[in-house]
Amino acid sequence: MIDLVFPDGSVRQFEDGATGRDVAASIAKSLEKRSVLVKLDGALLDLDRPLTHGGKFELLTRESPEALDALRHDASHIMAEAVQELFPGTQVTIGPAIEDGFYYDFAREEPFSLDDFPAIEKRMAEIVDRNEKIRREVWDRNDAIAHFESIGESYKAQLIRDLPESEDISVYFQGAWKDLCLGPHFPSTGFVGKAFKLTKLAGAYWRGDAKNAQLQRIYATAWATQADLDAYLHRIEEAEKRDHRRIGKAMDLFHMQEEGRGMVFWHAKGWVLWRVVEAYMRRRLDEAGYIEVKTPQVLDMSFWQASGHWDKYRPNMFVCETVEGEVLSLKPMNCPGHVQVFKFGQRSYRELPIRMGEFGACHRYEPSGALHGLMRVRAFTQDDAHIFCREDQIVEETEKFIRLCRSVHADFDMQTAYINLATRPEMRIGTDDFWDKAEGMLGEAARLAGVEPVIAEGDGAFYAPKLDFVVKDAIGREWTCGTLQLDYMLPERLDAEYTAEDGSKQRPVMLHRAILGSFERFIGIMIENFGGKFPLWLAPVQVVVATITSDADDYARSVAAKLQAAGLRVETDLRNEKINYKIREHSVARTPVIAVVGRNEAESGNVALRRLGSDGQTILSVEEAAALLSHDALAPDLKREAGPPPQPAKTDPQFA
Repeated sequence: MIDLVFPDGSVRQFEDGATGRDVAASIAKSLEKRSVLVKLDGALLDLDRPLTHGGKFELLTRESPEALDALRHDASHIMAEAVQELFPGTQVTIGPAIEDGFYYDFAREEPFSLDDFPAIEKRMAEIVDRNEKIRREVWDRNDAIAHFESIGESYKAQLIRDLPESEDISVYFQGAWKDLCLGPHFPSTGFVGKAFKLTKLAGAYWRGDAKNAQLQRIYATAWATQADLDAYLHRIEEAEKRDHRRIGKAMDLFHMQEEGRGMVFWHAKGWVLWRVVEAYMRRRLDEAGYIEVKTPQVLDMSFWQASGHWDKYRPNMFVCETVEGEVLSLKPMNCPGHVQVFKFGQRSYRELPIRMGEFGACHRYEPSGALHGLMRVRAFTQDDAHIFCREDQIVEETEKFIRLCRSVHADFDMQTAYINLATRPEMRIGTDDFWDKAEGMLGEAARLAGVEPVIAEGDGAFYAPKLDFVVKDAIGREWTCGTLQLDYMLPERLDAEYTAEDGSKQRPVMLHRAILGSFERFIGIMIENFGGKFPLWLAPVQVVVATITSDADDYARSVAAKLQAAGLRVETDLRNEKINYKIREHSVARTPVIAVVGRNEAESGNVALRRLGSDGQTILSVEEAAALLSHDALAPDLKREAGPPPQPAKTDPQFA
């Protein structure tokens, strides 16, 4: 007999070899009909697979969040069956579930096209309607190889040959169609539903190696409900509109080119945006008691060997050799340099904590295929800092950092959705007592800051746990921005120490922390979050003074000068074009404020302010406009210091 512990804490006994279906049927026939998977001690199993032991037990329906990956894996098998029915002779290779969907790699002489997608989707729907039973068989290794080779599936045969001798060769049947697979899968194709869509085509090398044959990859997405699919497709459509590469080009912010792969060419407007973000971060760090340092870009190989990075990161480091035989590397991270600053001179316990920050430029080699606009680059600048502290200061410093990080994200209109506490990985150093203590301190700090962390089992570094900050953007996408990581190891490797109260020499603990991560990636996220429609304080051009008629040109120049004197970033538009044309053009360019001036405004000393996204206008004197806009253009931290804005004047819905 086996004992199963249900989610409500109750325990029931079942015969050895009972299946999840047996358990569901013993509770209610309706539950048996709705169940698709079993969760036993955290592992997902087929509903009809015999249970070999007792433990924590749960039945999952197709609507269970944990069943979504299996639904997508089923959908990938359905797509593969549809492709082979429609295009005989096509070989299937691998087809895993991935974030937001799945893909399958196919070997076929003729190329697929997007025009094939409707026929494949239609056949997939037919396979769902067939409600083909899905069942698992375990085969003899040699028999499996011989079978797949006999039906022309050479890639499947190769996969089996590469599996460890100790591993079962499991084959899943879907009606008469079959595939080599670990599972688990739903009981039949009917449970998958029809909330799926093929999304794109791509090339892929077998086993990801460019020396191997090129395959054709079909990407798709699948969801539990049509509403979820529709929401996802809308999100993708919005994401395409907000693509930071497209907006960056339209707004003249930056560009990238082949001669500098993974390197950003910042244009004047983009660099204004960068400098505004950097100035804001510098003020926040100054306020939080950080000191700012600058460490070298290039250091000798021996330095990276001592820090341990040479062994771990060498493939991702840019290395050069001098004519004198020195082997040097561009720094891939700032932390070892900060340890050197800490070590310079004697340190006392009274000085701790030392919060050491640097807007440090780093370089890491990323394969060209992995590069993606500002999001994945080879040259980047981090808002990096390291807190050197005593062990008894970890909780307090971590709590302070959590509050600071969440405040910064909020100032950029990206609320922290949750904080992950990444716990001990399988491959790690340190005792269980150490990990218990370290994880406990980070969890305690999060709760003191008013946050219950989400446990990310096994995602910690090999030497210590960490906190990762996840924010949501305007269309609901999640981004990891911000991290704090405990490090007892690097101070030991680089011989950092301080004098304790009793006169003994002690190692500090390092807290590696970043809020934005890299400036490049964060600015890319920010562009997409705002869709380029930046709040006034971030906008590269904050105000355009546009004329209605040419006889207001001189007045427009004087208005622009007064607004610039108030600290605003201003341009003028004196072209001989109709004002409505100018307004449309600057709205497309995402200019936050258009100050319209004509003969009447010149005579009265006023301007008509029109905000992006608004049809109305506000008539103000130039002085009032300068005072109001200069307050609105303050960064959030400065605005909190400045207090309430000047009282707005009356609003006139018509243009002068």
